[in-house]
Amino acid sequence: MREFIKMDQTIDTTTENERPTWPALVKGFRCKCPNCGEGKILHSYLKVNDTCATCGEELFHHRADDGPAYLTILLVGHLLAPALHVSYVHWRPDPWTMAISLSIACVALSLFLLPRLKGAVVAYQWARRMNGFERPS
Repeated sequence: MREFIKMDQTIDTTTENERPTWPALVKGFRCKCPNCGEGKILHSYLKVNDTCATCGEELFHHRADDGPAYLTILLVGHLLAPALHVSYVHWRPDPWTMAISLSIACVALSLFLLPRLKGAVVAYQWARRMNGFERPS
């Protein structure tokens, strides 16, 4: 037997288990749990917590691998290359001054972005349900 939907009815295609991606990415970038936004997603700088201390969401099966490092290199390079060009064209600093200042900026920006991008990658995996790994026994 076929069931027909009237034209004035709306169909709710969202499920109760839907995980919105953008809010999860923002929470992950803040290094917070993508589920509740309260608990920490990382411990000891880059280690993913097994579970969220606040809501109990399992996070142990999410693996970011080289993604955050690649994204960090990409962002730092795209931010510091124009800075190098502008500083050279406008101020012509001494080469040692430029090398030291840009090296410090590169290290500081990399250390700042790496855990945040790892949190965002893990949050993206959580939102898209990209968990194919089981807990090791």
